[in-house]
Amino acid sequence: MTSPSPSNMMASNVNPSTMTPSQFRNELTQQDLMNQTAALDTRPGNQMNFSSSAANPSIGEMMGNAINQVNATQKHAGSMSTRYTQGDPNIDLPEVMVAMQKSSVSFQAMSQVRNKLLEAYKDIMNMPV
Repeated sequence: MTSPSPSNMMASNVNPSTMTPSQFRNELTQQDLMNQTAALDTRPGNQMNFSSSAANPSIGEMMGNAINQVNATQKHAGSMSTRYTQGDPNIDLPEVMVAMQKSSVSFQAMSQVRNKLLEAYKDIMNMPV
């Protein structure tokens, strides 16, 4: 007996409106994991083939993209919070809380990456030539 692939599991899920909040969060986590796995797949023919040096983004571009993604996440969480407080019936409190937590975690991760980059830069600058 083979285990179901993640894509088969996603296709067979029930309607999100009938899920409990914990099932919905688990579903989101599985979806994020599948997206990250697909992005990290480096086989030839996939979107991230590291054989070409011209296609590799610089550290500045990568940090800029990460900052923009964190900013978008924070804006989304802020708009959901505002819509919820204004009484939008399409926004539930668990959705708002999940969006705010994603925003917080992404900002903290971004801050840690920045701190590690600065630490590495300082180490390199202090190396004797």
